[in-house]
Amino acid sequence: MAGRNVDVGFTNSITVKVTDKMVQQFAELSGDYNPIHMNEEFAAKTRFGRRIAHGMISGALISRALVECIGGAGVYLGQSLKFVNPVFIDDTITVTIKITAVRKEKGIATVETNVTKENGDMVVKGEAVIMVGADMEHA
Repeated sequence: MAGRNVDVGFTNSITVKVTDKMVQQFAELSGDYNPIHMNEEFAAKTRFGRRIAHGMISGALISRALVECIGGAGVYLGQSLKFVNPVFIDDTITVTIKITAVRKEKGIATVETNVTKENGDMVVKGEAVIMVGADMEHA
């Protein structure tokens, strides 16, 4: 695991390419077959000009980043997400997590969760509250 630091200021990130396969799998999992995600002809006529990935794919990748960057036995208590720009099929995005507050006596951390594209455009701004896992309590 990269970093078992549950201290304010700890920052880490993961980078992932969002593929058509991911969009197809997410649609199957969620049942969200909105044509903006699934139909190139439909999407071409929208303000985006092409298909966009489901916003919650970025949300799911934030969950992955929390596990990979902080530790695997924590529990999500809350997550805010603001979708500010679209993610297109085959965009490479970076999920950056930064611990902004820790309540060690409660085993709870607040984490800034931001997602950006390779060009630096912010696509998701958010904040998570997590219960730190047992594997982290003595880190």
